[in-house]
Amino acid sequence: MSNINLIDSFQEFKDFKNIDRPTMMSVLEDVFRSMIRKKYGTDENCDVIVNTDNGDLEIWRTRKVMEDGFSEDDDLEIELAEARTLDPTLQVGDEYIEQITLESFGRRAILAARQTLVSKILELEKDEIFKKYKDRVGEIVTGEVYQVWKKETLVLDDEGNELLLPKSEQIPADYFKKGDTVKAVVDKVDMLNSNPKIIISRTAPAFLQRLFEMEVPEIFDGLITIKKIVREPGERAKVAVESYDDRIDPVGACVGMKGSRIHGIVRELKNENIDVINYTNNLQLYIQRALSPAKITSIKLDDEKKTAAVYLKPDQVSLAIGRGGHNIKLAGKLTGYEIDVYREADEQDEDVDIEEFSDEIDSWIIDEFKRIGLDTAKSVLALTVNELVKRTDLEEETVKDVLSILQAEFE
Repeated sequence: MSNINLIDSFQEFKDFKNIDRPTMMSVLEDVFRSMIRKKYGTDENCDVIVNTDNGDLEIWRTRKVMEDGFSEDDDLEIELAEARTLDPTLQVGDEYIEQITLESFGRRAILAARQTLVSKILELEKDEIFKKYKDRVGEIVTGEVYQVWKKETLVLDDEGNELLLPKSEQIPADYFKKGDTVKAVVDKVDMLNSNPKIIISRTAPAFLQRLFEMEVPEIFDGLITIKKIVREPGERAKVAVESYDDRIDPVGACVGMKGSRIHGIVRELKNENIDVINYTNNLQLYIQRALSPAKITSIKLDDEKKTAAVYLKPDQVSLAIGRGGHNIKLAGKLTGYEIDVYREADEQDEDVDIEEFSDEIDSWIIDEFKRIGLDTAKSVLALTVNELVKRTDLEEETVKDVLSILQAEFE
C-alpha cells in the first residue's frame, strides 16, 4: 500500500499561524474529495482517511462485484471477470476495495488541487484573522510600525497580521518611524474584498479607558467604575469615575500617589491633560466638577433645553473656558448640557483677565502686556498709548486696536 504524506507534499501550509491542524486536514480532505469526483464522477463510495498526527492520508474506493454484463455504473460497480484479475477470491455480491494513489490522478490534477488548496487555506486564514479581531474590538493591541504613509500607518502585530492606524486616529503629536512600538485600541474590523481590514485607534475614548484599567487595579477589579470619558486627543480629557465602596476615593486611586498612576497614561497620550472627576447624580455639582479647575459662583439649569448658565468671577472665566475652549467643550460633552459662561461682575471693582480676550487679541500681544505686569483689562487701560508703546515692543496702531477692544468690554 502506498501512503500519501501531505506534510511532505505541502510543507508550506504548516506555517499558517491561525489554523489548527485538524481544520487544515479537513480542508485537505475536501480538496481530495473534489479530485475524486472529477475523476470518478462520485466520491460517495470513497473513504478519505486523514491522520492529523503525522499528516498521512489514504484514499480507499469500494465497488460492488456484479455478474459480467450486468454492471450499470462502472464508478460504483465492477464486473466479476475484471474483479478476479485483481483478486481471484472475489464472488458476485462481494465488495472490491482498492487504494487510490496520488499518482493515479495525474500531474495536471495534482497541480490544480494544489492551487485550490492554497486558495482555501488563504481564505481560511483571512476568516480566522477576521474572527479573532472582531472579538477583540475595544481591546488594546501592541504592534511594530512596518510602513508609514501620508494618510495611515501600517502596523504588524506579534503574529505578522496587518493593522491600520489612520492619521485621523492618531494623536496630533504622534510621530512614528519604521520599527517603533505602537500601542492602540482595536476600533473597527471589516471584511473588504475578502480581506480583513483592522483599524486601530489612539484617539478613541476606549483607548484611554483601557489604559486606566491597566494602570489602576481598582478599575480592573470593578471597585471603581468609569462612567464616561470625553477627549480632545493630545490636548485634554475628562474622565468621570465612581466608587461603590465608601472607603475608596476614586479620584485619588486613579491619580495615584504623587500622580504615579496617571503619569504613565499622560506620557502615552503625548502629555494630554487628564482631569479625573468624581461622578455624581447632583447635576449642578457634576457641572461644577466638570469645569474644574475653575471655581463657580452659581449655576442656572434649563432641563428642557439642556443648557446651563454658569456664573463665575472674572478671574475664573479663562480657566473655565480653557485653552482653545477645550475645557468648556469637554465639560459640555461630559455632562450632556450646553454650558454658557457669564462673568459675575462687581460694579465697583469690575475687571477682566486679559487672557479672556485671546479670541480677539493675538496671544503674542497678550504675552507682551503680561511681560510688563499688565494682566487685566483695566491695568492696560490705565496707561496712555504713548506709555504703552514705550514700555512694550508694540506698534502704536496695535496698541490703539487693543485699547479699543478692551474699552468696548466696559461700555
